[in-house]
Amino acid sequence: MTRNPRPFDLGALAYGGDYNPDQWSEDLWAEDIALMQEAGVNIVTLPVFSWPQLETSPGVYDWAWLDRIIDLLWAGGIHVDLATATATPPSWLLRAHPEMLPMDADGRRLAFGSRQAYCPSSPVWHENVARLTRAMAERYGEHPAVVLWHVSNEYGDHTARCWCPESSRHFRRWLQERYGTLERLNDAWGVNVWGQRYTDWEHIEAPRRAPGPINPTQLLDFERFSSDALLDLFRLEVDILHAATPDIPVTTNFMSMFRELDYWRFAEVEDLVTDDAYPDPADSASHVGAAWNYGLMRSLKAGRPWLLLEQSASAVSWRDVNVPKPDGKLRSDSLQAIAHGSDGAMFFQWRQARYGQEKFHSAMLGQRGARSRTFAQAKALGAELTRLAPVRGTRVRSRAAIIVDWDAWWGSTAAESLPSQRLNWARQVRAYHRALHALGHPVDAVRATGPFDGYDLVLAPNLYIADAAQVQALTAFVEQGGHVVVGPFSGVVDTEEKVHPGGAPGPLRALLGVEVDEQWPIADGQHGQITCGADTLGFTAWAEWLEAGDAEVRGTYGGGDLDGRPAITRRAQGAGSAWYISAMLDDDALQTVFRDVLADAGLPARERVDQSLDAVTRSDAHTDYTFVLNHGRTPLQVVVPEGHDLLTDTAVAGVMQLPAFGAAVIAAPRADGIPFLTLTDSPHTQGGHA
Repeated sequence: MTRNPRPFDLGALAYGGDYNPDQWSEDLWAEDIALMQEAGVNIVTLPVFSWPQLETSPGVYDWAWLDRIIDLLWAGGIHVDLATATATPPSWLLRAHPEMLPMDADGRRLAFGSRQAYCPSSPVWHENVARLTRAMAERYGEHPAVVLWHVSNEYGDHTARCWCPESSRHFRRWLQERYGTLERLNDAWGVNVWGQRYTDWEHIEAPRRAPGPINPTQLLDFERFSSDALLDLFRLEVDILHAATPDIPVTTNFMSMFRELDYWRFAEVEDLVTDDAYPDPADSASHVGAAWNYGLMRSLKAGRPWLLLEQSASAVSWRDVNVPKPDGKLRSDSLQAIAHGSDGAMFFQWRQARYGQEKFHSAMLGQRGARSRTFAQAKALGAELTRLAPVRGTRVRSRAAIIVDWDAWWGSTAAESLPSQRLNWARQVRAYHRALHALGHPVDAVRATGPFDGYDLVLAPNLYIADAAQVQALTAFVEQGGHVVVGPFSGVVDTEEKVHPGGAPGPLRALLGVEVDEQWPIADGQHGQITCGADTLGFTAWAEWLEAGDAEVRGTYGGGDLDGRPAITRRAQGAGSAWYISAMLDDDALQTVFRDVLADAGLPARERVDQSLDAVTRSDAHTDYTFVLNHGRTPLQVVVPEGHDLLTDTAVAGVMQLPAFGAAVIAAPRADGIPFLTLTDSPHTQGGHA
């Protein structure tokens, strides 16, 4: 069946949040809608957790209350992101089928009382999910308010893995499809180690707690399977919605850079990427991590705009200490998401709950109602977003990308028998992004097989699992003038967790021109140094005994067991170059090395760095929209391009002073190159605003 879903476009940036009218008396609904209109809300998400209120017993529905609120919202000019309400099972379903409750790795059934209390592989769960999704689509698929389908909620947040008998049965089917024969599986898993050969498919179980370390290939396959099991569940609903309402786009809300699910594969199934993001106000650098999360979100659909579906208006309720957002941060956090490619800013939730697990989670409308601080800020932001309507549909411009590969993530972290548990895939990726962000570059995400078109620089902080297709793509990129940086513990094993012949970096050896003789983890509390020209670079946790081969040595270990040995190398190939960094460098060291890498790639780097500055350009065919954001509590002075600030409706040029949590969005004719903003200590400003 050919689908042609209409674009998700409200004629303005999306603004609103989760709405739970069934938690409130209907007497409040009219007040809610009036206050939404006052705040500029144009879309809400509902009814995410309302299955028991909609289907009170099997096949018995109560649609009346949902009919009324959708009609009222639409009459008030507010669109609906309609959830299928399959985020968690009702109690009547679990009491009738307790076998569909999930089981942990110790073999314990998890109980009803929170959310996501289901085994993703349960056929009973699939049957009931399909029934409710079909009923929702048939009832509301033609309602003019419904502009987006919202499937389930935050897949994998509470139940990402299940070790119950049903999961084991599904795991065996998945393995049979992957390997075909038991002999092929035995070969792939290397079962001759520790006497684990299987003589019957029925002998294979989900890898529950064992007396010692578990077969690493079995663990890797279980990670792959578990992601696929939830993807199958997602596809079940998507297929029903596509068939019943082919013109309405479909999404499910992601959770930023989330280990448990391969979002590349999930994004292939949906029409619009949406994300839930909760940077910690207590962390002065949390916006840097958010910038990377948003880089991933925009990249999952090859640069197309995405949507921030959830964020907090102030404090959340699930950290050990839940710090509120200071004045200005609700605005700056929202503008950051839009800067990095979101076509809106939405919140969890509209009205703050009075009871339940999230009653201390902030909302656009706080406990004091229209008198609450968050409502005043949300109202001001809603008015401001109307000025940014021209940004809608534009794309972020970037010349650098980081490889995100879930196989490498799972393989380098799932196994118990590794050289070190301190070499964390996600930490490496975030460190590489942090360095480029400080030096002035927004960063996209790419698959290890590309495509790499449009980029000058591609980073692979850790490609633990490497295969021929990935190496071929990276080599072609370098030969055509691209520049690649590969981090430590890369090219170690193949897709079956077998060490490549000759050891690391395996198939990357020819491209990098190096060989790793031995991994050399650093004991906790110890630090190392690398001499790189006139610079001394610091590192912790990880190093490698490296043979440079035909690569140019750009840095050597100083002191310790590796004294004088190569640590950082560069190899020219074709019109480009391939760098290898064999240690876990600290932030300052990475910035130092990346300055050389950026120069190699012909890209600029900021002389003065301040993590508070976030500068990103979104463009269409004719106009650049450069977002300049100060996420810090002290003013910044930034050299900005000549243009028109949409937020203040004023002309700007030269040096602009941004106050704490200040922002500008500068419209200018599209430039050939991406506008590159730098910091200055000059006290002289030309324009500026709060």
